[in-house]
Amino acid sequence: MIRRPLATILMVVPLFAWTPPTGAPTAGAPRLAIARLQYDGGGDWYANPSSIPNLINAIRTRTSLAIDPNEGRVTLGDERLWEYPFLHLTGHGNISLSETEVVRLREYLARGGFLHVDDNYGLDEHVRREMKKVFPDREFVDVPLSHPIYHVVYDFPNGVPKVHEHDGKAARGYGIFLGNRLAVYYTWSSDLGNGWEDAGTYSDPPELQEQALRMGVNMFAYAVTSRPMS
Repeated sequence: MIRRPLATILMVVPLFAWTPPTGAPTAGAPRLAIARLQYDGGGDWYANPSSIPNLINAIRTRTSLAIDPNEGRVTLGDERLWEYPFLHLTGHGNISLSETEVVRLREYLARGGFLHVDDNYGLDEHVRREMKKVFPDREFVDVPLSHPIYHVVYDFPNGVPKVHEHDGKAARGYGIFLGNRLAVYYTWSSDLGNGWEDAGTYSDPPELQEQALRMGVNMFAYAVTSRPMS
């Protein structure tokens, strides 16, 4: 895989050219940071506890992005939501979004936010049901292999890597697009979060952990360089 000069990419697309929606808190400004999304319904939103810190470290050491070294944790009702350009959602079980949270997530994404959903096995039916509430007129579609998310820093000509085996199914990268922008990226049967965990947490070999971190770097780079102008 080829690592590309990210500094060149950052000169092409302005970062954080959005503003919180009318009535949203303005004390916090959008910044280079990742937040784990906490949700109701019983699913383990807190799964893979070392994953986000390790991904943040990879972004800090492999790119010129001055990302906040701390993992954020927010709910959709949190006033700090607007400070985070990148939300990560994972787990094994049920997700339940209230009507207010559905509206809030729709607005967050419409304003330029990016949501990464990583199925930790058992999440699929719940994610699809809840995202249908957020965007009733849209479906998850396969993200084309030519999409920048697979090439912005590292090349993934075959799409999202298969990191952790559950039932032998091929990894898939699904998306929801708002215009030409990939706003929701859903990694299914890949388990990137397992690959981001501390070495030895799972039996996945180091080369697959490396693939997972590279894909994570790509996702964050794409997310923060594809935000629409206000």
